[in-house]
Amino acid sequence: MTEDELRKQFEGKDLFLRGGYLDNTLTFNEHGVLIGHSPQGSYTLSGIRIEKVRLLKHKVELTGARYALHFLGALPSEDPTTAVDRVNITPKKREVRITIDRELVVKPKQEKGKAKTAKPALVATAPATAPALNPAPNPATGPAPNIDPTDAQEAQIEMAAAPEAERPADAKSVAATLSPAHANKVLEDALGNVFALGFDERMMASMPGCWKLYYDAVAAKGDYQPADSNVLRQNMVDKRARLKSTFEPGSNEFAQDYGVAGMSEYHVVVGADGKPGEIAVARPIGFGLDESAVDSIRKATFEPAVKDGKPVSVLLNMVVEFRIYSKRTEVESNPALEQASATPLLPGPYSVQH
Repeated sequence: MTEDELRKQFEGKDLFLRGGYLDNTLTFNEHGVLIGHSPQGSYTLSGIRIEKVRLLKHKVELTGARYALHFLGALPSEDPTTAVDRVNITPKKREVRITIDRELVVKPKQEKGKAKTAKPALVATAPATAPALNPAPNPATGPAPNIDPTDAQEAQIEMAAAPEAERPADAKSVAATLSPAHANKVLEDALGNVFALGFDERMMASMPGCWKLYYDAVAAKGDYQPADSNVLRQNMVDKRARLKSTFEPGSNEFAQDYGVAGMSEYHVVVGADGKPGEIAVARPIGFGLDESAVDSIRKATFEPAVKDGKPVSVLLNMVVEFRIYSKRTEVESNPALEQASATPLLPGPYSVQH
């Protein structure tokens, strides 16, 4: 595997970062498992465009920019891929830097002029320092390792002697192998564990249920249908379901910084007990706001619908409006407000039943 091959595969490509990690500096071990910790967020905040790839002996460095998806109000039947903006949310003069350690290839020494017997690739590795959100199974790598301890020791000494900028992030856990092909396969799998080229099967499996239902409807080019065929529509009951509790889903710093506001819509199955059941994104807004709205819906209480004197399950459509109420944006839009109260107003999403 060469640096040119990696550049052709990744540079200039729009990818998704598996795991939804939000830090702009991320380090992974040779299997693509995060080293350390990072806050996690929506896949709509996890778009990555790789701008530069650097292949070193002990690791791969990829730099680029983070993008957020901002949906423009398309329904699933209207092909949302044509109504979405990719917004660069990387701070100015900064970049996203991702490092992936490489498995160490050990060259066996010669024994008194006689070549050593070829040894199989190393299998055992140190335990991961952090769990992957959606780890892929490790490739079958053959029988148990048989690397000469002195070879492994010399490899560790060689890593320690390398310039600090070229050392692996977690040298003590890096596994060794006698097979360059095996090291290449491990690196390929690690890259696949860190990045998704699109909505592949693993990425879809990692999404919350509300998004899975949305993309099921997208694939069918239709609207969401409840899994329970007994769920009624609001116009089929004597008394409609309604929201009873206060409903204020929060915004986030990305939406506030980039002025993302507007309306989103969700399908909610309200049970006969007044509790929300299945929830599907109907008209997303992106920027991580949909997850916030769905989480608030989960915590809300409803008055159930009634038909023939009995409470029944119905499908309720809810519209959530997100607004930007920061002192900064108000002053920019209306200079007359510059002398207003110094107390900043908080983001104010409001909800209505539709």
